[in-house]
Amino acid sequence: MTLPDDIHILVLMGGWANERPVSLMSGTGVADALESRGYRVTRLDMGRDVAARIAEAAPDVVFNALHGVPGEDGTVQGMLDLMGIPYTHSGLATSVIAIDKELTKQALVPHGVPMPGGRIVKSAELYERDPLPRPYVLKPVNEGSSVGVAIVTDQSNCGNPIRRDAKGPWQEFSSLLAEPYIRGRELTTAVMAGPEGPRALLVTELVPKSGFYDFEAKYTDGMTEHVCPAQIPEDIARLCCEYALKAHRLLGCRGVSRSDFRWDDERGQDGLFLLETNTQPGMTPLSLVPEQAKQCGISYPELCEMVVEEALRFFADKKGAD
Repeated sequence: MTLPDDIHILVLMGGWANERPVSLMSGTGVADALESRGYRVTRLDMGRDVAARIAEAAPDVVFNALHGVPGEDGTVQGMLDLMGIPYTHSGLATSVIAIDKELTKQALVPHGVPMPGGRIVKSAELYERDPLPRPYVLKPVNEGSSVGVAIVTDQSNCGNPIRRDAKGPWQEFSSLLAEPYIRGRELTTAVMAGPEGPRALLVTELVPKSGFYDFEAKYTDGMTEHVCPAQIPEDIARLCCEYALKAHRLLGCRGVSRSDFRWDDERGQDGLFLLETNTQPGMTPLSLVPEQAKQCGISYPELCEMVVEEALRFFADKKGAD
């Protein structure tokens, strides 16, 4: 299908999550791209009056460019479902599961998608003892973009056990997910839905100039080298695409998703682990999905159009089924 020339697209961005700056960059990029194709676009920085503002604008479809809570956790999806307005990316149930790293494991690991072990711990417990042998990773259960991620090693300056005054996610979140640290390389694969079903695009390797691939490295120009396509063995690239596609389908993702991996290259296929699947991956100038799409011959404006087309196709099919 192609988009009607007179379609009205509302790009929803911003909000109040930790990832607000990223969302504003994503939303601005998407809005600019759609306007460059001649479409009528309304830009909306989400506030608490978001439902009233959307109703007032009366769009034909919402491009959800929000990241984090409440735009990526099912809250906004449920609101738009109640309003009867088509929207891009995944729906309510998928969003609830995919943003929760523990629920994601429960959905994927029994079906053969390898993910790191670990457990949820109360942050207060960290001041008494380590939850896992060092090195290990601590991350919020319901955040994206590497917000609040810490790697705890024997050389960490946070103490052993962690000191209460040490700076880290334990000061920001009451509970954290503790996982074994996986040495090796950072890989990511985008999956894109289409009329013939979803397909995995490519594998990108992310090489931070210093430290690890944290929030700053992701969104600061020049901090991370993107090797696309990744220079990795063919079997590892195939597995990344296979696992990303499997996660997209098992979680029920729509539109575009992106699955992030760690690969211990000393262990071969046994060293590949999926870390998380992002249901609303970034669409900033530095983002990975547009980069992979470009490598596949899809321009940034075309990508934005295709995401909107897929949303309209899904909701049209759903309405027909009802």
